[in-house]
Amino acid sequence: MIQIQNLSLHRGPQQLLAEANLTLHAGWKVGIVGANGVGKSSLFKLLLGELHPDAGELQLPGQLRIAHMAQEVSASTRSALDYVIDGDHRLRSIQADLAVAEEQHQDGRIGELHAALEAMDGYRAESRAHQLLAGLGFAPGDAERPVSSFSGGWRIRLNLAQALMCPSDLLLLDEPTNHLDLDATIWLEQWLRQYPGTLLLISHDRDFLDNVVSHIVHQARQELTLYKGNYTAFERLRAEKLSQQQAAFEKQQARIEQIESFVRRFRAKATKAKQAQSRLKELERMEQIAPAHVDSPFTFRFDASDKLSSPLLTLGDADLGYADRTILRKQSLTLIPGARIGLLGANGAGKSTLIKTLVGDLPLLAGERHEGEHLRIGYFAQHQLEALDMQASPLLHLQRISPNATDQELRNFLGSFGFIGDDALDPVGRFSGGEKARVALALIAWQKPNLLLLDEPTNHLDLEVRLALTLALQGFEGALILVSHDRHLLRNTVDQFLLVHDGEISEFNGDLDDYHQWLAQQRREEQKRNEGDLETAVDAPRSLSAAERKEQKRLQAEQRAKLRPLKQAVSKLEQQMDSLAAGLDEIESALADTGLYTDERKEELKQLLQRQAEHKRQLDDTEAEWLEQQEALEALEQSLESID
Repeated sequence: MIQIQNLSLHRGPQQLLAEANLTLHAGWKVGIVGANGVGKSSLFKLLLGELHPDAGELQLPGQLRIAHMAQEVSASTRSALDYVIDGDHRLRSIQADLAVAEEQHQDGRIGELHAALEAMDGYRAESRAHQLLAGLGFAPGDAERPVSSFSGGWRIRLNLAQALMCPSDLLLLDEPTNHLDLDATIWLEQWLRQYPGTLLLISHDRDFLDNVVSHIVHQARQELTLYKGNYTAFERLRAEKLSQQQAAFEKQQARIEQIESFVRRFRAKATKAKQAQSRLKELERMEQIAPAHVDSPFTFRFDASDKLSSPLLTLGDADLGYADRTILRKQSLTLIPGARIGLLGANGAGKSTLIKTLVGDLPLLAGERHEGEHLRIGYFAQHQLEALDMQASPLLHLQRISPNATDQELRNFLGSFGFIGDDALDPVGRFSGGEKARVALALIAWQKPNLLLLDEPTNHLDLEVRLALTLALQGFEGALILVSHDRHLLRNTVDQFLLVHDGEISEFNGDLDDYHQWLAQQRREEQKRNEGDLETAVDAPRSLSAAERKEQKRLQAEQRAKLRPLKQAVSKLEQQMDSLAAGLDEIESALADTGLYTDERKEELKQLLQRQAEHKRQLDDTEAEWLEQQEALEALEQSLESID
């Protein structure tokens, strides 16, 4: 059980929690929601011991194993596979101790450590790490690449894999889907549903929360409020609570007005002064109920340009990709006003390649590209935030685009994106990721495009901004192509899905639930291909692929790792049997002395007979253990031969 009692927390001048209370039970899967900046990540730092409360108590169970997802990673030279396995600190500790024990020939210690590895499934550590990497979208060859060779987003994925690799009782994940595509998000969702410990999850992805968590903690107004159920249940319960709160607020305001009116009228009259003072004390004691703000504070729009072409953009018999490799071959696509398309497909299949080609950032390798006369593209890239001028304000960004627009026009427009007053004048470099994303969206909306190409636009956006984005896209009259892992956004803004798969773009006849099933089928077929058809292998031997050879080597390494302690145990038992047999020979030689059987040596005879019986018992036990270990050794050797 995790208990927070009357806890207060400050970060600098800002108070994040004020006498907050919360109780979470073991095994719960809990979503932490709230606007950006309310202190959700600071709550995690409290649990990790990186922050300490200013008042109140935080109680955690003893010996609690905590795993968490780091938000930054240095440019390590370790391979991705080793980096992920490093997440299991106890495994690495045992492996280090084993290396020392083997170097110093500590036979007893070696056996103990191998037993510990076996107990914690340590021999399958590499296999488990490979599964995590594959599930999170890494290509087969990525496991051997150094961490430094990956981009920032992919390094965050490695941090996530490392957190999942770590055995834990409490798992803390802060926005784990921000750098994932839809396929990896669905995989992670399934993994977390099977996680046996307590999960605390910060996320702004409502579908992800709905499918994973059993409780919601809403962090707002320096309080922590627990709701039972998933995010949809929380939203419904909170709406009811806010409605009741609004009614209570209005009732309270009416009472305050009555009191103030009474005080104004009778304060100066001696006969009523005491009653007026009583009313004032009632006013002081009255708990102020805040008005409920149910609606999102963001109300931006995407207005399409006045002039439209039909079609807006066409690709004909086109090869898409890069100079060194073609990703999509002989593809044709026509975009007309009103088209609302969601792109589906695995990471690396070519979704971003298609969008970059439509934008014009990537030239065609072959084929034709035709633009409509009035085409105006609004493009949000995965790394759009990096293109912003960190020294410039949101206002200056817009002034550079439209130097003739008045400051008031620009300020009014930025206000709809939440940049009010001096916020519009602050340098973008000071902003959070969510605020920078709002600047990028504002720049796109200001230019009134008639074709929106959005590649993962919701990264860093909180739930209220995502709601505003959904509503804005619903009202957009131009064409839309959207790549997103946010299924709620996809469901509510697109009406057609295109699948990018195996070098082709094809219409996907189904919804996101059908795509989920399609993914599961693809994984089953891939697993079947990896395992191979043994009967076919016997009838028609074939050369192994690189992936199969790698898997074969991994299995061989696991078997050899298990052989080593068995061979050592067998050798040690053989030495013990030799020693016991030699000792038994000495005893039996002594017993052959006829002078031993006199009354004077009766006690000596008794001791020799006892030693003989003990040696025989020990020898029998040792031989029985040797036979058992020898059989296990032979079975492993046969298994190793079968892998060859």
